[in-house]
Amino acid sequence: MSTLTARHDAGPRPGTRSPDREGPGPRGGARRPRRRGWWIFAVLLAVGAFLWVFPFLWMVSASLKTSGEVFAGGLNLVPDAPQWENYVRAWTTGQFGHYLLNTVIVTVAVTLIVVVRCALAGYVVGRYRFPGSRLIIGIFVATLFVPTGYTIIPIVKVSMQLGLLNSLTGMIMAMAGASNVAAILIYAGYFRKLPADLEEAAIVDGAGFLRVFLRIMLPLSMPVTATVGILTFLTTWNAFFLPLVFSFSNPALRTVSVGMQAFVGENSTDWPGMAAAGVISILPVVVLFVFMQKYFVEGIAGAVKS
Repeated sequence: MSTLTARHDAGPRPGTRSPDREGPGPRGGARRPRRRGWWIFAVLLAVGAFLWVFPFLWMVSASLKTSGEVFAGGLNLVPDAPQWENYVRAWTTGQFGHYLLNTVIVTVAVTLIVVVRCALAGYVVGRYRFPGSRLIIGIFVATLFVPTGYTIIPIVKVSMQLGLLNSLTGMIMAMAGASNVAAILIYAGYFRKLPADLEEAAIVDGAGFLRVFLRIMLPLSMPVTATVGILTFLTTWNAFFLPLVFSFSNPALRTVSVGMQAFVGENSTDWPGMAAAGVISILPVVVLFVFMQKYFVEGIAGAVKS
């Protein structure tokens, strides 16, 4: 009888809480400030995100307003009556359909050339040791400190001598001929980490340099290729200086970034038309990034890991 009574007294009594359970004591009180801090942090992030997106939202709003409403409305994002003819004027009168086609041709061609050239250069620098290899890497790094404006005169002079100054081909060669040192070094670092057994096995099977590179090394470097390709695409799409120089005497060669000048007149500026043209030029990049976001994040992670 005493044993049963002792066992009964050892357990928790009905209607009482176990001391090990969480209650409104110090532990529960510690969670409330933690949750409150999390909500404050989330609100601050939301405000920061809105401020970061606001210029783009304002541009979309301005593209649907009249010229007077753009200035009278201030920061108001809701137009009184959407002016869809601004997009029609930007596409036809502003010739942004033609400028967009030029931009697509130049951007795709430059991206392909840069990816292939940087991958080959990075493969040689990263996998092979030859006399002067360290000197070449040092020269590559030194070119990072050379401003773009210092190279424009030699580029124009060479393009004139080759007869490529007033052509899309000359613009493509000039933009694709940049040093792209960062991309080469990223490829070199990635290829240097790959095991040498892959190359040795392919060479034993009779594969040459190009076959080893195209069949083995380049497919393995897809994370870095995605990073270099997307960054080169964005840089070329938004380029202004070189396209301006190559299309200065031939407006038909303008890209979307240079084509914005079509809305600036001697006495006035078509701000709604310029805003509509800006939306047209940004929309393809936004759509591309939405669909390629996964590959872009994986590429950045792969490049950093290498």
